[in-house]
Amino acid sequence: MKMASTRKRIMIIGQPGSGKSTLARRLGEKLNLPVVHIDLIHWQSGWIERAGPEKDKLCAEVHARSNWIFEGGRSNTWPERLERADTLIFLDFSTLVRSYRILKRRLEYHGVSRPDLPENCPENINWEFVQFVWRTRNLGRKKIIQFFNSAPNNKDKYWLRSSSDVDEFLGRIS
Repeated sequence: MKMASTRKRIMIIGQPGSGKSTLARRLGEKLNLPVVHIDLIHWQSGWIERAGPEKDKLCAEVHARSNWIFEGGRSNTWPERLERADTLIFLDFSTLVRSYRILKRRLEYHGVSRPDLPENCPENINWEFVQFVWRTRNLGRKKIIQFFNSAPNNKDKYWLRSSSDVDEFLGRIS
């Protein structure tokens, strides 16, 4: 399957550490599309969480744009996002791989904000986040699978389960 470069709105979903931000950046470079990271909507500078209605409003503003690569959660806005998207990508990696990547990211960005976070949000892993990753490993995955499987047939859909799947997918982009 070859992904056409005519894609204008790409939705990337997956659990923490699955590589959503990295894939979004790489796709954005290849397709010359703007990339939106959910963490920039979820958080404000200083790790201050935005209120739910504000997050929903910001997501809706992105959905209304003519083109984007939008990666990440805020699952209550997924139906609207999917309605506008022409492509849906699900990154489905094991909990072990994702945990390794989260730890690697923590070490790589120790004390500084990642590119997909607001300023003054230095990378950290707290116990609450570790519990979230562990607690949602099965139920969260099932929810994503159900969403992915229910996506309309007029959407291009890609379920990528390994780094080699991702590399192969990126290699097929014209």
